[in-house]
Amino acid sequence: MRDSLRAKIIEVCDAKIKAKGDGVGLSFYAFFKNKNDDPALLMEAATWWIETHQLDHFEKAVKIRAMVAS
Repeated sequence: MRDSLRAKIIEVCDAKIKAKGDGVGLSFYAFFKNKNDDPALLMEAATWWIETHQLDHFEKAVKIRAMVAS
């Protein structure tokens, strides 16, 4: 995973956790705007989420943050 995507995921997870607590869930779409302006990056996130780690559609932000940070 490219560093810019890793940094964005951590930033979004931190913001969601701060706003809604440790129990907040999210999908990989949370890391993107509502328009598909970078399809390659979206596919990179989707591949990491779905194929590589076989995660559910919604996962806890704390779990995703820990996975990306390690």
